[in-house]
Amino acid sequence: MPQPARQTCWQLRDQKLEPSAFPKLMGIVNVTPDSFSDGGQFLDAGRAVERAMTLVGQGADIIDIGGESTRPYSHAVSADEQMRRVLPVIRELSRLTTVPISIDSSSARVARAALDEGAQIINDVTGLEADPEMVKLAVQSRAGLCVMHMHGTPATMQDNPVYDDVVADVYGYLQCRRDALLQAGIDAERICLDPGIGFGKTHQHNVTLLSGCARFVQLGCPILVGHSRKAFIGHILGDNGADRLAGTIGVAIALAVQQVSVLRLHDIGPVRQALQLFTAICPNSDHSV
Repeated sequence: MPQPARQTCWQLRDQKLEPSAFPKLMGIVNVTPDSFSDGGQFLDAGRAVERAMTLVGQGADIIDIGGESTRPYSHAVSADEQMRRVLPVIRELSRLTTVPISIDSSSARVARAALDEGAQIINDVTGLEADPEMVKLAVQSRAGLCVMHMHGTPATMQDNPVYDDVVADVYGYLQCRRDALLQAGIDAERICLDPGIGFGKTHQHNVTLLSGCARFVQLGCPILVGHSRKAFIGHILGDNGADRLAGTIGVAIALAVQQVSVLRLHDIGPVRQALQLFTAICPNSDHSV
């Protein structure tokens, strides 16, 4: 199998993430009552900031702040409510740390307000397609972008998702979105692509996509994968109630081997330690990104 192309840097709004020995780690802070893994734990702004700073202390390279759950069968949250939840958190984090902040939202109003408070990245699960103002904002703001594939919407995406070839179909979508954004005037180095694990995919689709991530690297953009604590891990283990941390770590190592650039995670410390040990023990493996 040919080695995947090495990644370039990811240019954010006014920071840059350079290639490193293993993937950059994006720490998740859900300022929501209903996210699938940690819903309600960090709805209070103070607790959300504390959680984010804990992740920074564990070595997070990015902090991703979201005010709307996109778990299966969730429903949209208004822009006003999202802003009420996330803006105090982003404002305080921008004061406390220089670690880049990502706003997880498909609303241009929310993203614009978050950028005004210091966010560096727009992370849009709809691939910048849901809000017609989002591409314009991306061009004007010069923010870093995370462009994800999703089959349907969070409310419908798990209703019998079907693909001819899940890797080829997702690859084609990401390629088209990349090209559309380039044509809109967005610099290539600002675009990161995400195959959308769990977003309109069966357990087998998720496994197939994770096995095929080296192909997405060929698109020439940083690749981000968010597999953390997701249900396919319990499915593979044959125990839906299992602690999914060990499975999250195992997948993280497999993705590092495939030169995935960014991992979106709940558990920064344990994954970073595992990747550090893997890199130390296999220094000649072609897994740097």
